[in-house]
Amino acid sequence: MEGQTVKAILFDLDNTLIETSRAGAVAIQKTSELLKSSLGLDDDTVRSICDKFKLKLSQESFDPSAGRSIDEVRTGHWEESLQEAVGSRSTPSLAAQCYFLWKSSRLELLNLSPEICSLLKELRRTHKLLLLTNGEAQTQREKVEATGCEEFFDAIVVGGEHAEQKPFLSIFTLCFRMLQVEAQDCVMVGDSLDTDIEGGVFAGVRATVWISSEGGADDGAVKADFTIPTVLELPHILQQLK
Repeated sequence: MEGQTVKAILFDLDNTLIETSRAGAVAIQKTSELLKSSLGLDDDTVRSICDKFKLKLSQESFDPSAGRSIDEVRTGHWEESLQEAVGSRSTPSLAAQCYFLWKSSRLELLNLSPEICSLLKELRRTHKLLLLTNGEAQTQREKVEATGCEEFFDAIVVGGEHAEQKPFLSIFTLCFRMLQVEAQDCVMVGDSLDTDIEGGVFAGVRATVWISSEGGADDGAVKADFTIPTVLELPHILQQLK
């Protein structure tokens, strides 16, 4: 890892630069309150509905060629969750209300903190910066717009707009080409061992930096070169790579 100047940094978005998990938890809480007021449900039933939705979301496989928008698919998650828990007491309109409350609440809470904005501005003085985020195209573009990410990056790549997402080599190769750099010129920063770190390692980047806010163990098949609890500590890592 020595002797190579770092020219570019690739950043993941969710739970690396923005607190998506925290925003999602608050959005679920707001939706829970809607369910209680609309149907008069007890806490256990409301929790069951929300848990069902979160499971469907985590297992989601979106195919844009199937003719349904991501909004329709995720409204369907709420509709199925309600139907499974309370049957005919639910209505399609309530499912739509749940979805759009959850979606809008989550987006409203997503932001780049002032500290992270300052970090990105400072890093961009000396490095090329690229945002590389997995996920369905509309969903991720809405996050990018809501957080105002565009002004901080030389390029933004959304996995859902391409044939393959992280950890596949093709999307990393695309990023290197967009920045006009070699893999060895780059550092990959992200919170996922399976996509960010594994993808960066296999793509041959100079170094991988794992954001582990929960202090988890790096017990994957591929090891990160560095582990830090917050992206704000990245300058210390870059100093070591000079």
